[in-house]
Amino acid sequence: MSEQSKQRRIRSFVRREGRLTRGQQRALDELFPSMGIEQSDQPLDLDAVFGRTAPRILEIGFGNGGALASMAASQPQKDFIGIEVHRPGVGNLLLQVEKQGLTNVRVICADAVEVIRDMLPEQSLDGVCLFFPDPWHKKRHHKRRILQAGFVQLLRSRLKLAATFHMATDWQDYAEQMLEVMDSTEGFSNTAGTGQYVPRPETRPLTKFEQRGQRLGHGVWDLIFIRNA
Repeated sequence: MSEQSKQRRIRSFVRREGRLTRGQQRALDELFPSMGIEQSDQPLDLDAVFGRTAPRILEIGFGNGGALASMAASQPQKDFIGIEVHRPGVGNLLLQVEKQGLTNVRVICADAVEVIRDMLPEQSLDGVCLFFPDPWHKKRHHKRRILQAGFVQLLRSRLKLAATFHMATDWQDYAEQMLEVMDSTEGFSNTAGTGQYVPRPETRPLTKFEQRGQRLGHGVWDLIFIRNA
């Protein structure tokens, strides 16, 4: 990608970072060196990063890390990579990883598009999770949503054949956009059938964010697509 193209790309996030707690700062200082991965423009050797060969799952924008820690704890046979731009969330996940003694989690604090493009080898992922991304709910801001055709094609190149792409949102119009983009993008098939959603699978933990939304009467839409030939 040219420098001009990089400058033109619209970011899907804003760094509205709150103050770090003492615990989060300690986690960044003491735990990130062993559990974190510094941003680079070179592809990672994921077997070396984790010290083993295993299925690899990526979560994009893990928030406070609750869902990622829960998935890693319940699926120790898999390795999990989490990307998050907000340092308090990174610190919070590291604290959960430390508390639960998890060894199958690595964290990157950077722009997900840059990480996927520069650091993840082609066909290196067995699954990707995109749970409750920023909905950019005003219509004039929809172009900032991360789920766009170009992003999906980039992601496709990093997914193995038969790998899954699991999305969830509590904004109906974003769910509809997700369906439209995914159904029209070559290389994916909808596990629920064209234009359909899936019930929340047990592998996706129920987050505090989601529980709060349910109390407010918000719906939640899950989509799972498979990378095909």
